[in-house]
Amino acid sequence: MAMASFCFSSPTHASPTYSTRANRYLALLRPPSLRIATALASPLSPLRLGFPKDTIRIHSQPINSADLLSSSSSEENDSVPMPVVLIDQDSDPDATIVQLSFGDRLGALLDTMKALKDLGLDVTKGSVTTEASVTKTKFFIMRMGRKVEDPDMLETIRLTIINNLLQYHPESSEKLAMGEFFGIKPPEKKLDVDVATHVHVEADGPKKSLLYIETADRPGLLLEIIRIITDTNVDVESAEIDTEGLVAKDKFHVSYRGAALNSSLSQVLVNCLRYYLRRPETEEESY
Repeated sequence: MAMASFCFSSPTHASPTYSTRANRYLALLRPPSLRIATALASPLSPLRLGFPKDTIRIHSQPINSADLLSSSSSEENDSVPMPVVLIDQDSDPDATIVQLSFGDRLGALLDTMKALKDLGLDVTKGSVTTEASVTKTKFFIMRMGRKVEDPDMLETIRLTIINNLLQYHPESSEKLAMGEFFGIKPPEKKLDVDVATHVHVEADGPKKSLLYIETADRPGLLLEIIRIITDTNVDVESAEIDTEGLVAKDKFHVSYRGAALNSSLSQVLVNCLRYYLRRPETEEESY
């Protein structure tokens, strides 16, 4: 296993540009985001403070599909590796860790680092490891001197990284759920959200429980999950957000009034998540 580490200077703040295509799709997320903002206004919600009212936007630039496909012609016959984006809130007490891997095709990721800085984030340090021909680049990021806790910003970080991956590695489009909306080639295989969704809760000590969620990925998914959790008056203490190709695999440390969830509340939470995640097109009137 090879490993390298590096550090970064303070960010430069620039106003991001947004593609018309991304904004047109993200406009569809406005009603869910308003429901999320309402849910987070509950006095029992630990994430309600500082939650922005705007919908998620994705940092994007126009893509010349012909040029990008031509530049990757030498890789056409290669097997496209699985892209993985991991956002870890648990491993470091002070920083949010973001890890990106895409086989051995990733470069220095200076574009990704700049995109994170454009979001007003401090990229304090990073490391690169190689295991079995898979290169993993890890960034330690902070916002105003502490780890990122705002769920809207976490989702923005996730989508910004995926958007950059689609831009600079267009072949990843066929392996990512976001390729359906922002890539040059949609995935050939689409997941059945009902079959792909799995939710369960297990004990994690006397003061918290561990919630596992696996479901088909889509824009705004993290915000939807947070809204459902807070609607049941459950507190989210930390999270690990893992995007593996078409699938989102998330872990949340949760509690209720400072204690672990009992069996009844765990079942209510699991049932709510299964119901709403399996029905992403549910109308507002049905809530």
